[in-house]
Amino acid sequence: MSIAAPTRSRVRLLTAAATVALAALSLTACNDGGGVRDEGASQQPSNSTPADGDNGKDTVAGTTTGSGTGTGTDPGSGSGSGNGATSKPKPQPASTGKDKPATSTARVTCNGSTVKVAAQSVTRPINHMLLTVTNTGSKRCDLYGYPAVRFGEAQSVPPVIDDSQPQAVVSLSPGQSAYAGVALSGGDDGGGANGRTEKTLEVFFQGRNTNDGGPGAKAALPAKGVYIDDSLKVTYWQQSMSDALNW
Repeated sequence: MSIAAPTRSRVRLLTAAATVALAALSLTACNDGGGVRDEGASQQPSNSTPADGDNGKDTVAGTTTGSGTGTGTDPGSGSGSGNGATSKPKPQPASTGKDKPATSTARVTCNGSTVKVAAQSVTRPINHMLLTVTNTGSKRCDLYGYPAVRFGEAQSVPPVIDDSQPQAVVSLSPGQSAYAGVALSGGDDGGGANGRTEKTLEVFFQGRNTNDGGPGAKAALPAKGVYIDDSLKVTYWQQSMSDALNW
């Protein structure tokens, strides 16, 4: 009976020693980071990228400003939409032609309302006179045919020298002049009939298709007048003075 008591005491001592050893091992494991810790519930990153083979899509919404409206989609890289306003040109009203400026090519017939006439005696050829017509209007005017001259109270128009006809109608810009020659008499011997001295002269003009081209114009003669006879003739209107005095 004396032997059993020590045995139970030793068992309790051994049991207590084992418990202390186990506790020490547990503390050592925790300090080395080898133990199991409770980290709580795991959290999914908010911007996680799907792994290869994932059926998910990235969608990027953007607004662009352009000349048109459309939606562009790039498979695998996202989609974008444009919302740009377009400006359509405003239709222009049809032209009525009333706003067109007057053209400078408008032409009229030269007559006493658009020109002035001067008469000048010349030494060569003898018994000749030069008529000078100047456009005093604002538009180009055309001189048709030849001058119908009237000395004094004559009732007939003297004939024209046919060979003096120019190749084209003489046309005058504003301020420009043209010429005609007048053969007053038959020569020094006064070979023409009905010779006389006249002190007034009026010049009439021809129209495009008629002999009446509008009002005439008076031309001053020398104070002593000019001598004429029935051989009186005129040239066609000429662009140059030399052509007018060549007949």
